[in-house]
Amino acid sequence: MLIDTHCHLDFPDFDAERDAIIERARAAGVGQMITISTRVKKFDTILAIAENYANVFCSVGTHPHNADEELDIETDDLVRLSAHPKVVAIGEAGLDYFYDNAPRDAQAIGLRRHIAAARQTQLPLVIHSRSADQDMADILTEETGKGAFPFLLHCFSSGPELARIGVELGGYISFSGILTFPKSEELREIARTVPHDRMIVETDAPYLAPKPFRGKRNEPAYVAHTAQVLAETIGVSAEQIAAITTDNAFRVFSKMPRL
Repeated sequence: MLIDTHCHLDFPDFDAERDAIIERARAAGVGQMITISTRVKKFDTILAIAENYANVFCSVGTHPHNADEELDIETDDLVRLSAHPKVVAIGEAGLDYFYDNAPRDAQAIGLRRHIAAARQTQLPLVIHSRSADQDMADILTEETGKGAFPFLLHCFSSGPELARIGVELGGYISFSGILTFPKSEELREIARTVPHDRMIVETDAPYLAPKPFRGKRNEPAYVAHTAQVLAETIGVSAEQIAAITTDNAFRVFSKMPRL
C-alpha cells in the first residue's frame, strides 16, 4: 500500500469526478490520502471531503501564498480545529520566496504560529519551502530550540543543506513528481542521502504530475510512479519502497489510523 501524503482534493480540478479519482487511487494501491488545507477560512470544505471518504484525512492551515489574508488566524484557532478526528496535520505553512505572493514577514509570522500549533498538538507541520532555504533552516533551528515539533518538508525541491538540517532536526522529506523529471538529478542525489526512515511520497495533485503524465492534471493514483522512481533511485524494490514510505507516513502522521 502507498499513501499520498499531500494532495488538494478540494481544488476545482477534481469537482466533477472526485469519486472516480478516489477509486482510481485505490485501484493503484494508494490506500489512504491526506488532502491539505491552504486557507483556514475554507477549512469546512476540506473537512467535508475528508468526512465523506473513509480513507481521506486532512490538515488545517494557511499556505504562505495566503499568509497575509489570514493573519487573524491564531495558534489557538489551529489547535482548536485540529481536534477533529479527521485532522492529522497542521499546515501547509512556510516560506515561498519564488512567487512572493505574500509579504515575507507575514509568511514568517504564519509559519511560527503553525509551528507553535504543531508543538502544542504534536501533529506534524506540513512545510512549504521554495527559494527560502536559509531562512527556513534558521527558523526551524530556532523554533526546535524552543521545543521539538514533528514536521515534514513537503514536495522537496530545495538544496542538500536544508534536507540535511531538516533530517537532523527530526523532520521528514517528502518527494513529489518532481523527482521523476529528467532534469532532477540533483534532487535524486539528495534522495540518496536521506535516511530510509525519513522519506515519504506525495503527489501535490493537481500539480506536478510525474512522468509519464507530466503536463497533465495530477491525481493521487500517480503517486505510484513517484514511488517507483524513488525505489530505483535508492536501490530498493517497488514493494520495499511501498513498505518504507507507508510505515514512515503512519509514523509522522501518527494520528492517522491504518485502515
